[in-house]
Amino acid sequence: MSVSTATDESVDATPEQLLEAEKRKPPGNLGNRVFSGVSAGAGWVILLILAAVALFLVLRAIPAFTASPEEIEGVAILRGRTLWEYIPALLFGTLISSFLALLMAVPLSIGIGLFISHYAPRKLAQGLGYLVDLLAAIPSVVYGLWGSMWLMGVLDPIFRWLTDNLGFIPFFAGYVPPARNIMTASIVLAIMILPIITATIREVFLQTPRLHEEASLALGATRWEMIRMAVFPFARSGIISASMLGLGRALGETMAVLMILSPGFLMNLFLLKPGQHQSIAANIANQFPESSGLGVEILIATGLVLFVMTFVVNSIARAIIARRAEFSGAN
Repeated sequence: MSVSTATDESVDATPEQLLEAEKRKPPGNLGNRVFSGVSAGAGWVILLILAAVALFLVLRAIPAFTASPEEIEGVAILRGRTLWEYIPALLFGTLISSFLALLMAVPLSIGIGLFISHYAPRKLAQGLGYLVDLLAAIPSVVYGLWGSMWLMGVLDPIFRWLTDNLGFIPFFAGYVPPARNIMTASIVLAIMILPIITATIREVFLQTPRLHEEASLALGATRWEMIRMAVFPFARSGIISASMLGLGRALGETMAVLMILSPGFLMNLFLLKPGQHQSIAANIANQFPESSGLGVEILIATGLVLFVMTFVVNSIARAIIARRAEFSGAN
């Protein structure tokens, strides 16, 4: 019965209707299989590369973690420290520089993103958007040169004033020129991650539903109240994602920190005092050319710690985003 009905309908259909029905047919099974296979293959390639990097780091780091105290004492890069004194100091320097950079960059990025998306005239907004994107293309070594040859001189009188007037606070105590300290390195890192965070936040702000904004304004809200009640709730998860992208760049940055920071292996909060801190990535770049044997394995072990820390930070960020998405204005 159903076959005869379908046959009768196809006979009675006009050529235009038949052509439209042909267009509505789903793609063939071969095209579906090819596309599905390519997509799955790309996903597996990423996982395999990640697994290969993790396996390499683990295998090469095992000798460092299992070495005897006598073997550890003979490694020059440790400078008389044990492995468990060496790695936490580098980890602390990496975290504090990245945290300070994020603390400075995120509020500024939100302000720039809001200005471009909701305040600036269209032509000015386009030009600013291009400039922000251009900043992301500048190599890190250029930022390092700029920081070491110009920024340190600009910051010197500011750091002197902070030490002279607020030196009783550990954050600002003990400044000695030149400004090769963790604060200068963090400022350069903040400028480096600023375009990445700003570009992402700007696009998230622009995706805010227009009806939400117009409804807020129609109810009598000011522009700031509209942004606070309509734009920020929608963009909350996007702001967190942008911040994590910037944090990932800051955690792994090498050349700029290496060219600016006077290295030290202490764990303290003297932000203006030189020779106190060092990051994992900059230490690997500084020590690797002169290392051999167990020294190389120790540096790889610090790289494994950085790998795990980055993975954990991104996992926490994904959990926060998934939790916030349930209450986001986007839904």
